[in-house]
Amino acid sequence: MNRHDLRELQDIHSYPCLTITLPTHRTRPDKGQDPIRVKNLVTEGTNRLLGEFSKRDLAPLLDRLDTLAAAIDYDNTLDGLVLAVNRDMGREYVLPFTLNERVVVDDTFFTRDLVHALNRTRRYWVLSLSEQSTRLFAATREDLEEITTGGFPMRHSGPGGDTALPGGQGVNTSAYRDDRHRQFFRDVDKAYRAFASDDPLPLALAGVDRYLAFFREVSGGDEIIATLRGNVDDLTPHDLGRRIWPQVREGFTARRREALHELEAAMGQRRAASGLTDVWPLAGLGRGKVLVVEEGYHQPGRLNESGQLNLNVDDPTAPDVMDDAVDEVITTVLAKGGRVVFVEDGELAFHNRIALILRF
Repeated sequence: MNRHDLRELQDIHSYPCLTITLPTHRTRPDKGQDPIRVKNLVTEGTNRLLGEFSKRDLAPLLDRLDTLAAAIDYDNTLDGLVLAVNRDMGREYVLPFTLNERVVVDDTFFTRDLVHALNRTRRYWVLSLSEQSTRLFAATREDLEEITTGGFPMRHSGPGGDTALPGGQGVNTSAYRDDRHRQFFRDVDKAYRAFASDDPLPLALAGVDRYLAFFREVSGGDEIIATLRGNVDDLTPHDLGRRIWPQVREGFTARRREALHELEAAMGQRRAASGLTDVWPLAGLGRGKVLVVEEGYHQPGRLNESGQLNLNVDDPTAPDVMDDAVDEVITTVLAKGGRVVFVEDGELAFHNRIALILRF
């Protein structure tokens, strides 16, 4: 799942929307429990719906739910599973992060846990560069999911790729080949940007030095967090993820250090805000360049009549209380083109666990 998938779910408004979420397992014997848990949750969801609607009225939804549940590939589950079903659609998401066990019937799909997980999980893009087949992956830690839309995988079918180079006197075949490769990787970058603009994440590159150099030359490259050198054409997503994740992990650590240094400098220039109540309005105004937040920081809150954030919450379950105002700020900063960097708990004690580096 990526932010595009999430927004598609959030844009659906119809009653009833049934959302089932649960933790799943990668290995046995725990994996053997998953089909039983799914069956029980499907039964619970079905019974709740039948308490409000007739079986005839629910037939399209229940058919989709049963079909979706029957098609789950339990041999390839990860850490979490989502089933989202209404009368018009049914979708399954296999996720590399754990989820709480829930059955929710509402006029929208339940996405709060997904927002939380997407905001706080180490996610990034991977481009495996090759003239044979350049592949794009959505990655979470060492887990890679190949993207097969938007033109990917991409193959260099022009001269210097699948097509022979022109010959003849006066033709510099080496320069011509290089120019065609630049054009190919320019096309790769353009196709990748369509995904990155929708879900702006760090980028890891894999490939031989020649292709890495061409791609860096024609792309911005500011978001590149790690590079794996060598021919990776024959690697499975599983093997590529295991090889590239250690370098990406080091890249995340380096970015954490850079963000702390940038925050220190911004504080000296009075271009930063500290504490959730001060960060909240500035994030909403789109002034956030980089949000720096401790990984374990969660805080319920409510807005008063003037739109100010109040953190003095007696009952976190009250209807007017945000379950986690920190996640709301993270989502806002990302939506307005800012970056989010997580640091270890305790590193922002001086800033009350959260700080915002300002654009202006």
